[in-house]
Amino acid sequence: MILLHNHPSGDPEPSGEDIRITRRIFEAGMLIGIELLDHIIIGDQCFVSLKDRGELSDGGKYIRS
Repeated sequence: MILLHNHPSGDPEPSGEDIRITRRIFEAGMLIGIELLDHIIIGDQCFVSLKDRGELSDGGKYIRS
């Protein structure tokens, strides 16, 4: 699964709530066998990948708490 949403402000920097919901969805996915591959936030002509930022590793396992 890949999560994707936009920030209407144009700034794709992840909020604390973005990180929290990503973790909750990751944990729910683990329970039912669905791997979270990435969470991408779209801004104004740019984006942020939480996987690229180190919030997720290749295996979908968190490396930050």
